Amino acid sequence: MSPLRFANPATIAERYPELFQPDWWRRSKIMAGLGAALGLLVFGIIQLEIPLHRLSDGMLRLGGFLRLMVPPDAGSWAQAVIYLHALGETLSIAFLGTLGGAVLALPVSLLAARNVVANRIVHFLARRSLDTIRGVDTLIWALIWVGVVGLGPFAGILAVICSDFGSFGKLFSEAIEAADKKPVEGIQSAGGNHFHGVRFGLLPQVIPILLSQVLYYFESNTRSATIIGIVGAGGIGLQLAEQIRVLEWQRVSFLILLILITVSAIDWISSKLRFAIIGRRAVA
Repeated sequence: MSPLRFANPATIAERYPELFQPDWWRRSKIMAGLGAALGLLVFGIIQLEIPLHRLSDGMLRLGGFLRLMVPPDAGSWAQAVIYLHALGETLSIAFLGTLGGAVLALPVSLLAARNVVANRIVHFLARRSLDTIRGVDTLIWALIWVGVVGLGPFAGILAVICSDFGSFGKLFSEAIEAADKKPVEGIQSAGGNHFHGVRFGLLPQVIPILLSQVLYYFESNTRSATIIGIVGAGGIGLQLAEQIRVLEWQRVSFLILLILITVSAIDWISSKLRFAIIGRRAVA
């Protein structure tokens, strides 16, 4: 077989000159967009009176804090046990909050999906309710629930549930709307009703996607549960805030190291599980 012969680039350029001419209009739009973004950044710095000259002094103070954190030290075995118990509370908050938010969001996401509920009023109310709940940050929900049920992990669980309820509702409904319609139509053509089409034709398609999203949010909520613990929702965040308050920087570094190891382990495990779920779905 003879090798492929390509035409001379100069010959191609002479034959199709429009393909080799620079698109100055496109380039000018890109440059104008970059210039507008840079101008907006400068305007924001000036308008907010951000003291950039303090950055060097702040970096020096940060270096001083890092020196105080070395080496990490839990203090004693009894104190380390307390920290591990607090870490278990944080993981419990993340797990129960993620699971509760997913369970509550699934039926609402069916109401918010156009291919499940055709009623525009129901669809509109479900969507706007999810938008309203999702618009409040997890930390704000934690402050609200601490005031309602008091300090402790229960407030943290409720905060994560509320935050994830809005996010899961949106993600689940979009996954349901993007599902293939052919299995549903096949079930209905065989004599099944709309409920049968949703149950046996729609949900089996989206369940692996929903599980993958839940695993990702569990990993993310582990970090969020640490933050909301600082405002009194329990867990290792409460211990971290207490050690920062009393300037025990070696214990602070031990807690940060413990959090990093835990989050990395959960990230690795959840990634393996997500790929396993997606792989099974691809094979099926």
